[in-house]
Amino acid sequence: MDRSAFLANVAAMRHLTHAIAVTAAFAFGLAGPVTAADEGPTVVELFTSQSCYSCPPAEAFLGELSGRADVVALEFHVDYWNDLVYGFAGKWKDVFSAPEFTRRQQDYNLAIRRTASVYTPQMVVDGRADVAGSRRDDVFAAIEHQQATARPRVRVTVSEAPVGGLKVALGGDAPAAARVLLVRFLGAHVTEVRSGENKGKTLTNTHVVREVRAIGEWQGRSITLDVPRAAPAPGEGCAVLVQAAPAGPILGAAACPTPAT
Repeated sequence: MDRSAFLANVAAMRHLTHAIAVTAAFAFGLAGPVTAADEGPTVVELFTSQSCYSCPPAEAFLGELSGRADVVALEFHVDYWNDLVYGFAGKWKDVFSAPEFTRRQQDYNLAIRRTASVYTPQMVVDGRADVAGSRRDDVFAAIEHQQATARPRVRVTVSEAPVGGLKVALGGDAPAAARVLLVRFLGAHVTEVRSGENKGKTLTNTHVVREVRAIGEWQGRSITLDVPRAAPAPGEGCAVLVQAAPAGPILGAAACPTPAT
């Protein structure tokens, strides 16, 4: 065989090998449909309380998750521990607690666990699964599962707009109607607890939610929303969630641009 024929055979074999590899990738899902990880971050919501003895480790864990680019980490403080009297230590009212955050947790538990009972620390992942916030491996597994599951999604892009506003662009293939929510939170806050179960502890809370409000609706087609006077101040942050029903699956999410310090 002359040199030119040999090189032609080598090229043909390389082409065939590439074609087989591509076919195998599709057959085994390696080049499969777009996953949630490709379409935006996974939302992890921690329901906690400064009056809960077992909650600080989960709060520290959420602080770690808040540093991941593929996660929107949010900390909601419930109010049902505020009246717990812990012996001589008395009770402690969580300074970040709010009844609407308790209702959000109750709605999740009815939807996911089919029960009105609630507990802390609880993490809800993408509005679809709940995990005890103290079980790190289970939380990681839940995040990975949501990111590996291909489903219709809403792509969310948040950018700065003039005069302290935000521009929210939505697109994608999710057919269900959903609410577009703006979630505002504190970047981090340190609290010295003077009574209750955590008396004497200094707690660091990260991405502590202070407000959730609807800013629009997703109706299955691309839209752009202008949100005036919504940009976070230094030391604060925000995220946009697209969520079906009051506490249904989260179809898309994005963090707001980081404000200048």
